[in-house]
Amino acid sequence: MLFDTEFIKKIYAQYPEKVNKARKLLGRYLTLSEKILYTHLHERQELKDFKRGEDYVNFAPDRIAMQDATAQMALLQFINAGKEKVAVPTTVHCDHLIQAHSGAIADLMDAKDKNAEVFHFLESVSAKYGIGFWKPGAGIIHQVVLENYAFPGGMMIGTDSHTVNAGGMGMVAIGVGGADAVDVMAGMPWELKMPRLIGVKLTGRLSGWTSAKDVILKVAGILTVKGGTGSIVEYFGEGADSISATGKGTICNMGAEIGATTSNFAYGEKMRTYLHETGRKEIADLADNIIQDLRADKEVYANPEKYFDELIEINLSELEPHINGPFTPDAAYPISEFVKVVKEKAYPLELEVGLIGSCTNSSYEDLTRAASIATQAKEKNIEVKSDFIITPGSEQVRQTAERDGILKEFEEIGGIVMANACGPCIGQWNRHSNDPERKNSIITSFNRNFAKRNDGNPNTHSFVASPEIVTAMTLAGTLCFNPLSDTLDNKNGEKVKLDEPMGIELPPQGFDVDDPGYNPPPSDGSSIVIDVKPDSERLQLLKPFKPWSREDFKDLHLLIKAKGKCTTDHISMAGSWLRYRGHLDNISNNLLIGAINTFNDKTNNIKNLLSGEYDKVPNVARDYKSKNVSSIVIGDENYGEGSSREHAAMEPRHLNVKVVLVKSFARIHETNLKKQGMLALTFENKNDYEKIQEDDRFEISNMDQFAPGSQFEIVIHHKDGTEETIKANHTYNPVQIEWFKAGSALNLIRKQIA
Repeated sequence: MLFDTEFIKKIYAQYPEKVNKARKLLGRYLTLSEKILYTHLHERQELKDFKRGEDYVNFAPDRIAMQDATAQMALLQFINAGKEKVAVPTTVHCDHLIQAHSGAIADLMDAKDKNAEVFHFLESVSAKYGIGFWKPGAGIIHQVVLENYAFPGGMMIGTDSHTVNAGGMGMVAIGVGGADAVDVMAGMPWELKMPRLIGVKLTGRLSGWTSAKDVILKVAGILTVKGGTGSIVEYFGEGADSISATGKGTICNMGAEIGATTSNFAYGEKMRTYLHETGRKEIADLADNIIQDLRADKEVYANPEKYFDELIEINLSELEPHINGPFTPDAAYPISEFVKVVKEKAYPLELEVGLIGSCTNSSYEDLTRAASIATQAKEKNIEVKSDFIITPGSEQVRQTAERDGILKEFEEIGGIVMANACGPCIGQWNRHSNDPERKNSIITSFNRNFAKRNDGNPNTHSFVASPEIVTAMTLAGTLCFNPLSDTLDNKNGEKVKLDEPMGIELPPQGFDVDDPGYNPPPSDGSSIVIDVKPDSERLQLLKPFKPWSREDFKDLHLLIKAKGKCTTDHISMAGSWLRYRGHLDNISNNLLIGAINTFNDKTNNIKNLLSGEYDKVPNVARDYKSKNVSSIVIGDENYGEGSSREHAAMEPRHLNVKVVLVKSFARIHETNLKKQGMLALTFENKNDYEKIQEDDRFEISNMDQFAPGSQFEIVIHHKDGTEETIKANHTYNPVQIEWFKAGSALNLIRKQIA
């Protein structure tokens, strides 16, 4: 299929002039990221030399993509915006609500049955408002976008943090909360702080066991989970040009794990070939006509230190395969050191399950490289020691892989092919286990490995690697195996060594798909009625949050002081909770249930300051709300790391939390809190975090001075009658302060439209 051709023609027709105008204004050469950003300024945004990391800028993205779990809340908000049709091309992809259990066909049928109400809602809302709809089973949103919509030099936003995957096709693609998507769907400017630029120069060439996945696993180890915050990571160099388009997508995809705003690669031969093979030759021809504007200026490549805020160089010829984890994606180990680390840290040695696929590594190339290892298992008479699960990225990839015998290679060694969906990567995995709480180890080709992320077990040690390394480790059944150097005992008692994986970048016979799973919207959907039953447990129409009362915040009760890593998975878990993503009140029953309470090192166990008793976090929050008591949440570094799910911001807002005060925020979550009318603050002195005690109450008395660059004084009232005053900072600009005053960004939009 070919989408948006005329739309892209118009974009490219204006590209050279816009790039030249920006270059002239800035008086210097431009990186690729800058070219895309400056060509996508909103028409109401003045063109100027924006300060990276400081200036807020209004942009006009080309398109929006939403997955089913986040689309529910985004569309419920859009319904309240009062618009008849979306203002930019938009799609919904049903990939999150399919649980992996027994196999593709049975799991898909089960998902369609259990989620019929939600799928019908998404399909009917899409049809009413002019949104393209990708049915359950069509594939994972980011793989489908890469195959059908991503184009060099474009800008898109998506209600999923791994929207950044489209950077593999030369886009600035950014994960956002649903409220941001509503802005753009309603025809409003989209606001982003001008990102800093991190350049990653890739020299040499990938070979042998080393793959594109190892590039980002290495970068994650260098930058850590917050090293990319507020930045675009731009890959360049001969090594970058040599990586396949889907390999580029893998690298960009997992850039979300370093907190990066997004990542990208320049347009070149690999992208051109991928466009041709996915039926988009016309787009490639258009891109070829302006190729100089779809790459950084040559002078940037010659002297990158002058144009990037930070520069990293990696020689692909020397890069080792990596295995990262557990519990955090930036614990990076070269495979030559991994066995030593496993023994030193006493990780569970037995490898119980290997899983390949997900939005990060489910391309045709990924599957063929992994299949080449599976083939060796048969040929060398190796018994597979671990369970093995495979998730294709799209129906197009699945059908093509089935046609070419690739899936058969997996199945013949005991692998189970699951539906074209996220599945175990996001906790949608009905894992076969006789003890869901015991310590164990698994390895995946996914992107995240937070505690409880895949199977709900906090003791599952989840490691991340490339699909071929995962497959090899699955054959061994132990973490103490290096496929580059170690041997395996086959069924005949012989010691055999695995050969290097062999992959095929694109299918020699072309891609094959009978039904990609796409429903285009009707030309006029105005007569479609959206039906949400009042007693539904899955869907709930939204009521606007109340505007700020114009009064100071007094007697805020401490809800929880979260200790250490507190991701959006900790704040609003996925897994079984996905069923309530369209029902704000029901989903709020998972508020902060995964966060560790500093005062007792327990999860979902906090003190109710009104009763003095300990209870679950949502229960305490609801008790406070019922008694008209407002509360505050205290957090550590990089609070809200991970998914773009705005439920992590809407739930505390719904349960009367007024303020979130932390050492530092992850970008998307901070924006989501602002969008929902919350006060998101950071300690001026991070050591003040230690001053917070379990029975504390708080007062913020200078609310009338809320302005860009202002500080808040927070009075902490301790149980013993003593007080302490600390200072807190914020990053709100004038528009965001108006969101707060109005009660939410959506309230302000509705007011402006009215």
